[in-house]
Amino acid sequence: MKKIAVVLSGCGHLDGSEITESVSLLIALHQAGADVSCFAPDIEIPVMNHIEGKPQTEKRRLLVEAARIARGNIQSLDQLQVKDFDALAFPGGYGAAKNLSNWAEKGAKCDVNPDVKRVILEFHSASKPIGACCIAPVLLARVLGDKKVTVTIGEDPETAAEIKKTGAQHEDCPVDDYITDREGKIVTTPAYMYDDAKPNEVFKGIFGLAHELVEWA
Repeated sequence: MKKIAVVLSGCGHLDGSEITESVSLLIALHQAGADVSCFAPDIEIPVMNHIEGKPQTEKRRLLVEAARIARGNIQSLDQLQVKDFDALAFPGGYGAAKNLSNWAEKGAKCDVNPDVKRVILEFHSASKPIGACCIAPVLLARVLGDKKVTVTIGEDPETAAEIKKTGAQHEDCPVDDYITDREGKIVTTPAYMYDDAKPNEVFKGIFGLAHELVEWA
């Protein structure tokens, strides 16, 4: 059984992992026969009001928030060791651009959380596949851009232009499909980068990504 590590960035599309994407990824990986373990950085993060779309004054622990999606079965990201897993995956949600990195603020010049950067580099160096959904492919572009990896975030020209500044390549992709970089062992899908996407369309793209990831692993 292939062992896949999934890295979450919180809980909720405005300040963490997008829930539909995260659940779709977990379901699809299990459907593909994988053994899945969840991880998240144990850091403090700001919180958004998901009804008003406005920031709140309180802060929460990212690991504790991500545990809501993982049903409490989650570990701190600093415990993730590449030798224990066959592949790595990131669901989307704005947390990837705010918590796992500061892409939302700095784009192609962003800083990536040290443990996120570490695991991406270690899995890539070990020739183990990496999957990413929605905005999360920007993490791979920033960390692996010098490797000329190819990713997709859909058809958003501004984000695609920023990705290209990292040295990575961008390929347009519909919501219900995915892009494979076979040389780099990278698979990505746009998911809710399309604001009008339907949950079934998001799941179809993530389903394809998950099965490709497990097959490569």
